[in-house]
Amino acid sequence: MIQTEATGPKDSAQLYLTVVLVEPQGALNIGSACRAMLNFGCSSLRLVNPQVDHLSHDARLMAVKAATVLENARVFESLEDALSDCVLSFGTTRRFGRYREGLLRPDEAADRLLPVAQKDAVALVFGREDRGLFTSELDLCQHFITIPTDENLPSMNLAQAVSLCLYEVSKAKGRLTGQSGSGKKLANNATLESMYQHMRQSLLHIGYLDPQNPDHILRTFRRILSRSSLNDRDVRILRGLFNQIDIYSGHKLPRRSANEDHE
Repeated sequence: MIQTEATGPKDSAQLYLTVVLVEPQGALNIGSACRAMLNFGCSSLRLVNPQVDHLSHDARLMAVKAATVLENARVFESLEDALSDCVLSFGTTRRFGRYREGLLRPDEAADRLLPVAQKDAVALVFGREDRGLFTSELDLCQHFITIPTDENLPSMNLAQAVSLCLYEVSKAKGRLTGQSGSGKKLANNATLESMYQHMRQSLLHIGYLDPQNPDHILRTFRRILSRSSLNDRDVRILRGLFNQIDIYSGHKLPRRSANEDHE
C-alpha cells in the first residue's frame, strides 16, 4: 500500500509518495491518472495550476472508483510550492540535453525512491501533455525519469506514464520487504531552494556566475549536489560556506562585528 500524506506509512512496505501533475490540460487525462494511481495504491495527488476543472464530469467519468483521489487532490499555484515539503522529487522528461543528464529509467527511479519514501515525502512529477516540464521546473527535481519509448512515437499519454512509473514502484516494493531505510533524513525542497538562491547570490557577488545567464553553471551545481542527497546538516554547512563568501566579498558583516555594531 502506498499511503496518503494524511496517514503516512506504518511499515517498510508503505510509502509517503505523491503524484504531481503540472498544468494538466485534459480532464479525461486527470481522471485516468487518478484511476491508475489507485490501481497501485497511491492516493496522494497534487495539481499545479490545472488548466481544466479537475472535479468536472469528464474527470470523474474516467476516474471511476478513484473519484476520492480527485476530491482530495491539493491544488497549488507553482511547482515550487507543491514540492516544498518533499525531500526527493523525480521529474519526468523524454527530452535529452545539457541540463537533462543522468536520466533514470522508471525501475531505477523506483529503487532509488523506495528507501527514502519509507519516512519522508517523495514526489513523482509529470508535465503538460503537449510540452512536458520546463527546464526551470526540472531544476526543482533532484532526479529525472525517462521512459524508453520508440522514436517513431516517443511521447506517452499522461495517465499511461503515471501507470508505468507506479507499476515499477509497486514491483520494487517486494524487494524492500525486511530492509530498513538509509537512516539519513534528507532536506526538503524548500530548504534546498533557499540554499540554491543563497548560492546564486553569493557566486554572483564574487563574479563566478555570468549575470546574464547565472543558471547555466548553477544547474550543474544542482545536478552535482542532487547526487549527494543532502540532509539538513549538509545544507547548513554549505550555507556557512556561502556566508563566508558573502563576508569576504563585502556583502555581509561577520557575526561578531554585526553584534558589536548593534550594541
